[in-house]
Amino acid sequence: QMQIGKVVNDISMRVQHLDIAITGKRDDANAIITLVHDRDLQKTIASFYGTEKAREIRDSLDPQCLSGFRKNDDYEIQRSDVILTVDNGDFVFLDCAYEELLQSLGPINDTDTVPWTMFNDQVSMGFFDIYDQYILNILYDPRIRAGMTVDEVRGVLPIVLPDVRAWVAKVNNLPK
Repeated sequence: QMQIGKVVNDISMRVQHLDIAITGKRDDANAIITLVHDRDLQKTIASFYGTEKAREIRDSLDPQCLSGFRKNDDYEIQRSDVILTVDNGDFVFLDCAYEELLQSLGPINDTDTVPWTMFNDQVSMGFFDIYDQYILNILYDPRIRAGMTVDEVRGVLPIVLPDVRAWVAKVNNLPK
């Protein structure tokens, strides 16, 4: 649980317009993190998504951890669920915690076309890298809104990117 707090604090410090923190009250949370032993992962996934969907998830992903979210008709995330295993070692735990927490914030799909993102399941990082900080900071910039079309995002991206670059440089002590 202490490691989860460190991950959440790190994400909070690196994503400018994101309000994220640990709460002790389940009713106050819109993201629930469930910690399980590896042997209980499949059973836990089944309890969240049903037996058939859990089998599909296992067969297609063979996950060590998992996240998902529900959105409203305006594509705003209403609630996220993250399932993490606690007994696969510190590196796997941190890698999963970062990837699944960040995916539960919006960029849910994995890709194998970008080799330098934690959203590529062939990549294991165990930390919140610069490229992914760009993605999350763009996503949470107030000028980017849920439900925007690709063309609408393209229209504001030239305005958003300089601010995101400056923020990511600042919080990572990068040269300007």
